[in-house]
Amino acid sequence: MAYKFKSRATADLTMLDAPGKQILLVLGKTPGEPGIVTVEQIPGAISALETAVVEDEKRRKALEEEVKNGNPKAGEALAKLSDELGAVSLRQRVKPLVDMFRASAQEGKDVTWER
Repeated sequence: MAYKFKSRATADLTMLDAPGKQILLVLGKTPGEPGIVTVEQIPGAISALETAVVEDEKRRKALEEEVKNGNPKAGEALAKLSDELGAVSLRQRVKPLVDMFRASAQEGKDVTWER
């Protein structure tokens, strides 16, 4: 399954299930159900996504450093993270959505999603 994000300000954006769920959790929304990010909520949503990106990059770098230092559990954790979300970083995944949020805020349009 996939999530489809929509705004009257931009083209639709489709995300696969696991990354879409991860992003909705970051936004404090309920995965699996249709929902909305209102124009008023967009600045907070962008901030939440940017914070999550920084945290994700710190976590990945820490795990990579532990792998270099020979910690096998860190290698397993990094492999699990990659298996769950793929090789694409969170920064790359959220960029199109943040762009959608910014365009939507500029035009005063809400962003909705559905599965």
